[in-house]
Amino acid sequence: MPSSESLGLAPRTWAVGALCRAVADALDARFNPVAVRGEISGFTRASSGHCYFTLKDAQGQLRCAMFKRAAQLLDFSPADGELVEVRGRLGVYEPRGELQLVVESMRRAGQGAWFEAFLQRKAKLEAEGLFAPERKRALNAMPRCIGVVTSLGAAALHDVATALQRRVPHIPVVLAPSLVQGEQAGASLVQALQSLSQVPGMDVILLVRGGGSMEDLWAFNDEALARTIVACPVPVVSGVGHETDFTIADFCADLRAPTPTAAAEMCAMPRADLQVNLAQWVSALQTLAYRHLDTQEQRLDRAQARLGRPSEGLGQQKMQLLGLQQRLTSSVQRRTQQGGHELAALSAGLARGVQQTPALARERLHRAALRLDLLDPKLVLQRGFAWLSDAQGSAITSVNQTQPGQQLQATLADGVVDLRVADQI
Repeated sequence: MPSSESLGLAPRTWAVGALCRAVADALDARFNPVAVRGEISGFTRASSGHCYFTLKDAQGQLRCAMFKRAAQLLDFSPADGELVEVRGRLGVYEPRGELQLVVESMRRAGQGAWFEAFLQRKAKLEAEGLFAPERKRALNAMPRCIGVVTSLGAAALHDVATALQRRVPHIPVVLAPSLVQGEQAGASLVQALQSLSQVPGMDVILLVRGGGSMEDLWAFNDEALARTIVACPVPVVSGVGHETDFTIADFCADLRAPTPTAAAEMCAMPRADLQVNLAQWVSALQTLAYRHLDTQEQRLDRAQARLGRPSEGLGQQKMQLLGLQQRLTSSVQRRTQQGGHELAALSAGLARGVQQTPALARERLHRAALRLDLLDPKLVLQRGFAWLSDAQGSAITSVNQTQPGQQLQATLADGVVDLRVADQI
């Protein structure tokens, strides 16, 4: 059938809205209802409960909307990278003139290519120990310098800079610009991370990017980047995407933050908190110092009290001396009286002795001389005994008074022999 142009007729002029409705009617009549299979990308759930995402494969992509009524019937939580089959009605979103699929039902159809690649790489690196918790380092609570790896045009840079300025404005921040999306982003991130790790005094590096689809965040799943994070001499904090987004970089980093802002907040204690801690330490030190001074002042007061009234001490000493003098005087008097009594008794006895006969006295003297002779040590020595003494002349009566090598003297009946102790038995 010849066209209107071939017949010389002008084409019909459409109003935009009318053309969109006409296209929508044509699509509805030609395709609906329709079932589509594809991989989810850029999945978001609005506060209203409606869900928006893109279905894509290697040849194309299709914008989709799933309203709250249908979303509530899902038995799983859709995520980027999942391969799904959806049923719905194809139409035109007239306010923008965009092709849109309104999804009425959805079911899993397996893992998408991106997600399968992610799982394979994750399993490989995890088996090598790159995710091991014991490998990860604690952050310095008071870093001297903070590094940031992100794109100059990224909203994440503004969020991080705002958070750091609010919390730790006194700490220098060094930025290493990098691509965060695209084929060259992985190598760019590796280079930026390596350059920051060489900055003197660098204590922590923030690897950050805003949210996006799995494809948008794919550079942070780069294997070379993962190994660079693990080998980095400086602790790395990852803050990539939203709280529900996970990348290989998150598993390798020393600390994973749910968002770029959270990464900035985790890397340093706020200056206000540090000031509060400092004030608490100052107060504690002042309390200890005042307590010590009070104790020393009390000791000084007690010492001054003792030294300030010496008369009391002298009075006590005087009373003690008077008491001792009285005791001495009484003791001397008692001893004198006792001595007088004893002297009188001796005088009486002597008088009685003088009156005894000389024969009795001589007999008593003879018996005493005999007893005295019996006590003469020479008689003992003559029987073969010896008297031992040390170099000072002290008598040795026990083995315990001697020691090997000691010089001794043995007194015999007719002389003295020098001895040396050989051993103790």
